[in-house]
Amino acid sequence: MERFVIIGAGAAGIRAAQTLRKFRPEDLITVISIDDTVHSRCMLHKYLGHERDAQGISFVEADFFEKNDITHIAGEKVTKIDTGLKMVYYGEQYSAPYDKLLIAAGSGFFIPPIPHFREAPNVFGFRDFSDALKIDEAFLKGKRVFIVGSGLVGLDAASALCERGAQITIAEMAPRVMPLQTDDYAASIYQKAFEAHGCKFLLGVGATDAVVDEKGNITEVILATGEHIPCDFIIMAAGVRPRIEIAQNSGIAAERAIQVDDHLRTSAPDVYAAGDCTGLSGVWPDAAAQGEAAAENMAGIDTVYEKPYPFKNTSNFFGVTMLSVGRLDLTEGAEILIHRTPKEYKKAIIKDGKLTGYLSLGDISNSGLYLHLIKNGIDVSGKTDKIFRLSFSDFYGINEKNGEYAYSVS
Repeated sequence: MERFVIIGAGAAGIRAAQTLRKFRPEDLITVISIDDTVHSRCMLHKYLGHERDAQGISFVEADFFEKNDITHIAGEKVTKIDTGLKMVYYGEQYSAPYDKLLIAAGSGFFIPPIPHFREAPNVFGFRDFSDALKIDEAFLKGKRVFIVGSGLVGLDAASALCERGAQITIAEMAPRVMPLQTDDYAASIYQKAFEAHGCKFLLGVGATDAVVDEKGNITEVILATGEHIPCDFIIMAAGVRPRIEIAQNSGIAAERAIQVDDHLRTSAPDVYAAGDCTGLSGVWPDAAAQGEAAAENMAGIDTVYEKPYPFKNTSNFFGVTMLSVGRLDLTEGAEILIHRTPKEYKKAIIKDGKLTGYLSLGDISNSGLYLHLIKNGIDVSGKTDKIFRLSFSDFYGINEKNGEYAYSVS
């Protein structure tokens, strides 16, 4: 009987546990998670906005661990991995032995070295359920919120709190909101939507200092312009970092992320990694796919994991839906095509006959095709006149061969 230990109960960790139980019905499976409850990171803003309770943002049934005979060690932080003894240490003095280990610790928020920001007790991230609980508690004491960063995480937090009457200021170093996912026009649409709900944006400016009270809480953020912005608490959403500390301290190869091969094996024997901590992709379905592939290899099923295309995002704020695929910033020498109506906006970037970036605001149907075209570098020459009306039939025909149907490029 083998002992499988999984660190993390996010998309990668839970999918891995499900997969292991499928292929190893009699073996021991243990999941150690820093949060008490399983939750969807993508739905965390629904909890913060009081639209759903804790169970409402879970992506497993309440009896998931019991039904699958999986031991869940909840609310504990892993402090060390001993790859020689094959032991995982957590809490103050607890340990769990393993035969095979999966690190699916996810990613955490990053606090830049701004004076007082790293020490102040009223500076929070927004990555884990525990973060949402802390923000919810802080909101009871004051509604003036300063958010650093206007990416998906920052806007998730802003959309949740502004619906509860918060006074929100969002600072962004870039000249537009959601700088990695938008262009100037799409960003302006989202900015107007948030401003209509009471949010204030400070673009192209960053924080350089802070004023603190006698308890060390930040009461004012000082901008590079010298302006003072009063606040009751701060949410850091300017970037995330793969959680690699336990790997580094355990001798497992990790620089910016935990290094894995095409079977999701780390540099240590019988230790695998999946999800955000590998730096392969920050998208939920990709993390789940990594967890499944890693678990299959742990169970003895040879599985090669194909690295995902890293640049793809969808968002929906205040009814404004957007899909962003590929690189929107690589425009030099490219052909840029735009389709705009009162209800939708689409943009395609084509270079050397291939689609390299695609943005759709309003209507995001048929999105799988555009991801497929970009990921596989498929030539779209001769089809640019209908680039926003493409379908798979424009690239693939179905031919009968030996009594079976086979796809072939047309």
